[in-house]
Amino acid sequence: MLRVAAKRLFVTPSPAPQQALRVLPRFYHERVVDHYNNPRNVGSFDKNDPTVGTGLVGAPACGDVMKLQIKVDEKTGNIVDARFKTFGCGSAIASSSVATEWVKGKQMEEVLSIKNTEIAKHLSLPPVKLHCSMLAEDAIKAAVKDYEAKRAKATTANGEETTTGEKAATA
Repeated sequence: MLRVAAKRLFVTPSPAPQQALRVLPRFYHERVVDHYNNPRNVGSFDKNDPTVGTGLVGAPACGDVMKLQIKVDEKTGNIVDARFKTFGCGSAIASSSVATEWVKGKQMEEVLSIKNTEIAKHLSLPPVKLHCSMLAEDAIKAAVKDYEAKRAKATTANGEETTTGEKAATA
């Protein structure tokens, strides 16, 4: 009896037949897939251009990095163009693409009201991907802040506010 029990304890049983592991696919909303497959406004502007504001943000937890740039018409204050470069997941790329679409043609004050929740809702992002829309909101704010800092620096350097055309004419 002891031998039988010992054999059962110490002898390795024959492997049980492998059951097929069922993996459920993760589906992204069609807007995420569209902006990932056909991203809008990919690229960059010259960061030294005084009409360009650059926002560079990252999420250390997941490794996503987003650079969003805006080009502003100095006379009207409208954002005339926007570009992005993103190193990250599909949701981060889609969030960047949507953000550049939404800021074009708007006033600086208007784009500061764009919230990550609006981007997340538009793309139907799951809770685990909300940080991607937060990056987009932060990138917009950083780009506006950079543009305003450049403008303030140019204003104080000249002692008065002038446009680039007037600077060239007086130089």
